[in-house]
Amino acid sequence: MGTPAIATEQIARRYGEQWAVDGVDLEIAPGEIYGFLGPNGAGKSTLVRMLCTLIQPTRGRGFVAGHDVAVDPVAVRLRIGVALQDAALDDRQTGRELLDLQARLYGLHSDERRGRLEQVLDLVDIGSAIDRRIGTYSGGMKRRLDLAAALIHDPEILFLDEPTTGLDPVSRVTVWDEVRNLNRQLGTTIFLTTQYLEEADELAGRVGIIARGKLVAEGSPEDLKRSVGEDVIVARLPGGSGAAGSGPGADGADGAEAAIRAVAGVDKVVAGRGEIVVHARDGAAAMSPVALALHTHGVTVSSLTLRTPTLDDVFLQYTGAHLEDGHTPDEEARP
Repeated sequence: MGTPAIATEQIARRYGEQWAVDGVDLEIAPGEIYGFLGPNGAGKSTLVRMLCTLIQPTRGRGFVAGHDVAVDPVAVRLRIGVALQDAALDDRQTGRELLDLQARLYGLHSDERRGRLEQVLDLVDIGSAIDRRIGTYSGGMKRRLDLAAALIHDPEILFLDEPTTGLDPVSRVTVWDEVRNLNRQLGTTIFLTTQYLEEADELAGRVGIIARGKLVAEGSPEDLKRSVGEDVIVARLPGGSGAAGSGPGADGADGAEAAIRAVAGVDKVVAGRGEIVVHARDGAAAMSPVALALHTHGVTVSSLTLRTPTLDDVFLQYTGAHLEDGHTPDEEARP
């Protein structure tokens, strides 16, 4: 593959007694869009900050564009563009003034600055707002301007840390289109952290799932979805809260889980919050035996549905929780 655009070797970062990132190995090829998926507190932003040289690893190593992030941070910074969660924009400047200043900070001469600004504006849709004060921009416009600022020096690698968090659906899709254009037209390597399953599915060629500071799964979205089985059966329990194996009727639920695991074609059974999720090679054939097992063990079900796997099913299988829950099972006990 040649020199990876991004590589890590057991990289880790500790805050006090807590490991925010705990021994992650990555290898990302030039020109790849890599999605890094996980809930708040999983370690996504900490890893990005290490790779962008904003903080140093506690142990392990990281390489960006062939340079060690701890040994040669200046070389790394010259080759990357970064758009973090909170855009640091001066509301009193116009968009054009901000981009020109960013280009000056990277040492571009006046002709280069004008040329790069025009190229960037072709890629990132800001329109006539470029000459308005940033304080008049919507949230989506600010995100796009921040993306443009990250591109002004023509970086090899672009880090986008949850670039669409808080945006409305239309603005989110606009940012997705711009990310795709950057990758297709310029071949820019993009490291994208996100909490949105659809975003990772839409944009990334490969996805890594992080939980409790560790990389728990990695692969293309389709391969990851296939890894949890061909079909998914979801048994929703009344009330929608509490694990299937706790509280009233827990013994029956436990017995039902054991009976479901014995059904022909069932690959895995996961008891989540207020539901039992069954992964099966032939969901249609398994539906009746699963329903019978639940009924036999006295488990009341509010609905029983069959669908194909999603990235949320992958996350549930590898972490024991849904991504939208906002935490994995043991995170509530973390300091």
